[in-house]
Formats: sequence, structure tokens, C-alpha cells
Amino acid sequence: MKIQLTDAWNKMANRLESWLNNLIINLPNIIIAIFVFVIVLFLSKYISRLTLKLLSKSSLQKSMKNVIAKLISILVIFAGLFLVLGILDLSKTLNTILAGAGVAGLAVGLALQGALANTFSGIVLSYIKQIKFGDWIESNDFEGEVIDIDLRAVTIRQPDNNLVYLPNKLVLENPIKNFSSTAQSRVILTCGVGYSSNLEFVRDLVRQTIVSNFEPVANEKDVIFIYSEFGDSSINFETRFWIDSTSALEVAKAKSEAMICIKKAFDKNDINIPFPIRTLDFPKNFKFTQEQKEG
Repeated sequence: MKIQLTDAWNKMANRLESWLNNLIINLPNIIIAIFVFVIVLFLSKYISRLTLKLLSKSSLQKSMKNVIAKLISILVIFAGLFLVLGILDLSKTLNTILAGAGVAGLAVGLALQGALANTFSGIVLSYIKQIKFGDWIESNDFEGEVIDIDLRAVTIRQPDNNLVYLPNKLVLENPIKNFSSTAQSRVILTCGVGYSSNLEFVRDLVRQTIVSNFEPVANEKDVIFIYSEFGDSSINFETRFWIDSTSALEVAKAKSEAMICIKKAFDKNDINIPFPIRTLDFPKNFKFTQEQKEG
């Protein structure tokens, strides 16, 4: 038993001595490899910035420029890794890596299906013109301004200034409502007036009010006014007009301003905006008791 332990100790000592000798022999290469890899990291950042600067004069979207710069930066780092392996004289390791790249790629692809799908979707979203930086969009029940598109997610800023990160795959596969695709947005406002109102006067008054308070509306013909239904307590109408804005927040502000202006105009002309009321009908011979009258 003692002899076996001695042999095992000697083998371990010889192996450690061999490793130490190899480390000392390869120490210059290791130092050079570390130095080269650090340079590659700085070089990748510099090339990424240089790529953005060169692409700034192109007609590509800002998101596409960022994606191209990141991909070039990643390629530079991979090239640096292969260079480091060559400096360390790990050609056999390099060949093993290349030989196993197919199998490893398949395994990684299966394990990272979601991440790869988001990466591919990010490249597609960066290329298409239907969505770009500064657009006001609605997607997956979230609405806001697009402030970033990277290889993982689309970042939008909501009206309350909160940031929402939508995975690229979900944005690409689901409908996108882009409020910024046109130069104008339509404001739609619904309201109701009493049955005793002069409907033609109400229509003209609403149109005049919109024209006088909103600059983009040139004349009354630009205001669409439609009576929609006979409601339970009012005759309801809908009015529509355009404003020079592509932001949903600006549309909401314009709608609020229109409500204030129309309410002032109605009050000034004694036009009633009814609200639901309940009417109680009693039999003709019905009499209240003294307690009911006092109550």
C-alpha cells in the first residue's frame, strides 16, 4: 500500500513539474496572447464606432446601423480568439473546435431557439421601414415611442415615461400599429345632446368650435359630424377632425381640448348634455303617508 501511494505521489509530482515547465516555456506566448486579446477588445469597440460614423451618411435606419456595427464588433472578437489560439500554439484545439462546430452549433441552436429567434427578428426589424427610432407604435397591448431596437428587444417609452422591452420575436410576429406612418392623426370625439335640441344648430356649432380652436382644421368641411343614434337619454353624435401630429399622446390632448371647447360652447348656447336619469311612475290613486313625505 505504501509503495502504491509513493508511486502515485511521484506521478503527480512529475505531472505538476511538467505543467510548470510548460507554463514557464509558454509564459511569453501567454503574455502576448493576453496583450493581443485586450487590443482586440479595444479594436472591436473602435471599429464599431468607426462603422457607425461611416454609416451615418447612408440612408439606412439608425437601428440597422447599430446592428451592423455590433455584428462587425462580434466578428472582430471572434477573429481575435482564433488569433490567440494560434499564438498559444493550440492548433489541435482549434481543429477540434472547428470539427465540433457543427454538432455544437446544432446543440446551441436547439438550446437557444428563443434567443436566436429574437436576434434574427431584431435584424429584420432593423431593416424594415415600417418601424424606426422615434415612431409611436402599439404592439402586444403596449403603446409608446420607439427609443431602441437591438438584437434582443424593442424598447418603447410609454406616455407615463416607463420603459417596456418587447422581445423582437413578438413584435415581428404580431400586428404593429404605427401612429407615425402618416403626417396627421384623426381625433374622434363622441357626445350627446338633449332631445329638445336643434340638431342643425348643434352640428354647425360643433364644427365652428373645432375650426376656431384647432389650426390644422382649415374650414368646417374638414370636420366630420355624424349623428349616430337615439340614446336612452340623448341623441348621440360623433365628430372627427385631423391634427398635425403622429403621437397618440397628442391625439389624447387634442381630444381633451376639444371636449373643453365644445362644453363651453354648449353652456354658452344653453345646449344640454343629458345624463341618465330614473323616472318613477306611481298610480293615480297612490298616496304618500306622512312618514314617507317627511322621509
